[in-house]
Amino acid sequence: MTDLSRRFVTTDDFARAARRKLPKIFADYIDGGSFSETTLRRNREGFDRYLLRQRVLHPLGPADLTTPLGTGTAALPFGPGPVGFMGLYHRDGDICVHRAATRADTPCVISTFSINGLATMKQAAGTVPDFQLYLDRDPEVNASYLDQCRATGVKRIFLTVDTAITSVRERDVRNGFRSVSRITPSLFLQFAARPAWSLSLLRGGFPEVELVAGRPEFGRGALAQAGNLSGRLDIDLTWDKVRQLRADWDGELIIKGISDPEDAARAAAEGMDGIVLSNHGGRQLDHGPATITRLKAVRAALGPDPMLFIDGGFRRGSDIVKAIALGADFVMMGRPFAWAVAAAGEPGVDHLIRLLATETAITLQLMGLTSIAELKAAGPEILLTE
Repeated sequence: MTDLSRRFVTTDDFARAARRKLPKIFADYIDGGSFSETTLRRNREGFDRYLLRQRVLHPLGPADLTTPLGTGTAALPFGPGPVGFMGLYHRDGDICVHRAATRADTPCVISTFSINGLATMKQAAGTVPDFQLYLDRDPEVNASYLDQCRATGVKRIFLTVDTAITSVRERDVRNGFRSVSRITPSLFLQFAARPAWSLSLLRGGFPEVELVAGRPEFGRGALAQAGNLSGRLDIDLTWDKVRQLRADWDGELIIKGISDPEDAARAAAEGMDGIVLSNHGGRQLDHGPATITRLKAVRAALGPDPMLFIDGGFRRGSDIVKAIALGADFVMMGRPFAWAVAAAGEPGVDHLIRLLATETAITLQLMGLTSIAELKAAGPEILLTE
């Protein structure tokens, strides 16, 4: 048994280790939700509504986790979702996560707010990730984002639509995240209390968001850029602009941030390739429902053909199995990958993927199933409700 296997048995182990390594301003940014954090808590609690049926005395072979996705397949039914500023939690953290996903043959989505840009990540991993797009209020900036996607060979864009109005995340307010533009005395003390993180991350200067490098309107350094990027989001984002993006982008277009069946039906009618059922990890609308509890209705409204991704509170292989049974095609996970890279770098991300794959496989087999295909065929009938 390796040292990582003993230290990190669950995603929560990574979370605890990440909090010990990171300055509070970044640990709270990863962990926090909006206002009372009720939606954040419900995302986890929602999984308890669904019970797994155990079937026995079925022929069992090795579990096949291969997952159809659009016109291709993924080796796993889960992968890293977009997390802003991943490269602040571990030097080149976004590259580490993407390389690990590439080795696992599963999709990885990087944020507009990623520290390393698409070209750098492609060079480092040999593959290009999917790209999560925040529309800027300046069309020229948006055009530059699409140009970088085309130049690097991005095939799938995830347009985030639930952040035109940025909610209040009280942990970030207390810490000054998005409001500080430089290292203040308070931040210096936080960084000094985490010497290993500081020595690793800050060699060569404080990181910047590569996607907006050379644009003075975004400021210099990731702290200033965090506030400026957020403040420049297009608050007039409507279906008209989604249609324009559809016309401008030839690759797959996924709408991220849909949680209502009526919006899912509209996305299908507008010709989207898929949606992400998401409440932004409980970081936007407080007192909303858990995403897992909306999944069956959203799939019914979306129809069988568009891809249905989901995120929000996923921590276990059993969570992933429940989502696939209820109609999801793929599970995107944000915080667990941020915790893993912060806690143990690239080897930590590799280990997290193995942990989740093992949990998923064992759960399937204990239910009398041997593949994701069988799970999809069984559908909600493989679940019980209290």
